[in-house]
Amino acid sequence: MANLASTYRNQGRWEAAEELDVQVMESSKAKLGADHPSTLTSMANLASTFWNQGRWEAAEELFVQVMETRKAKLGADHPSTLTSMANLASTYRNQGRWEAAEELDVQVMERSKAKLGADHPSTLTTMNNLAFTWKGQGRNAEAMSLMKECGVGWMGGRASEG
Repeated sequence: MANLASTYRNQGRWEAAEELDVQVMESSKAKLGADHPSTLTSMANLASTFWNQGRWEAAEELFVQVMETRKAKLGADHPSTLTSMANLASTYRNQGRWEAAEELDVQVMERSKAKLGADHPSTLTTMNNLAFTWKGQGRNAEAMSLMKECGVGWMGGRASEG
């Protein structure tokens, strides 16, 4: 069912995706428990369905639950936790909640740099996310500088600069 829900999401069939996402999440909670990794994935999938529909509050509620549970179970630096934090930051950005988005974006970027390195694709993506948050705050010079840094990283130029 989760795969079919994903297919529906990819097709933009939000109501069908949501219906299956809810079934998968409820079944997973009942059989595996609320903090099982599969349950958390199903919750994140449902949140993503809400996110894609612009249902920010519903997405936020689930993304917060997933993030908090993953932090408690896996630690703040685990890749799954960082993904959850980035998803929540994106939700805040779409709501115009720039300070909340920035706080999470900075945490994700710093932890990603420390764990994966400054040139890792995941780190560069988090840097780009922060740049868009800064742009939304009207901090255009800082945003442009960080976007340029991302571009250098993506092009592999950072190593040759030193």
